[in-house]
Amino acid sequence: MSADTRPQQISSFGRARRSFREWRWQRPFWGGLWTLLAGIPIMYIPYQTMTLGDLHIRMATTAGAGSLIIGVLLIVLGLTLWFQQQSRIFAGVAAILLALVSLVVSNFGAFVIGFLLALVGGALGVSWAPGKPAANATANAGEPAVSLAKGPDEGRTHGEETDGGHRAAE
Repeated sequence: MSADTRPQQISSFGRARRSFREWRWQRPFWGGLWTLLAGIPIMYIPYQTMTLGDLHIRMATTAGAGSLIIGVLLIVLGLTLWFQQQSRIFAGVAAILLALVSLVVSNFGAFVIGFLLALVGGALGVSWAPGKPAANATANAGEPAVSLAKGPDEGRTHGEETDGGHRAAE
């Protein structure tokens, strides 16, 4: 740092943005968001009344309660993906199954909008995996991910020390 270098002031907006980014990276954020958004059309569209001139079209069916339950469950599963990362596989699979059930129960998955959102959100939730912290990732950068060493006695001359199947550093 030179004498002319001044420390940069970080605004409260910058701090909030950085903390939100760190929070978002620690969980399946996009899977949770898409799953949460899938619940809205599945809940709303079956109860919507459309008006064409003097004609009122109401799409509520006897399965309206099922649509409401599926929509609420999708919203809860989206929040679960955000706040309970440990149960991401359960929440993702449940979201995919509810998306499939919504095709039958909720006007073709609320006209396929909610179905596709829940399907993609559940898949993103299942496929997300937590990353390594930055300190561990840089420390292990020089080590190979897979050992190419041979079996316990193959390729080793008499007297070489081993450490867990790998050749000891000389």
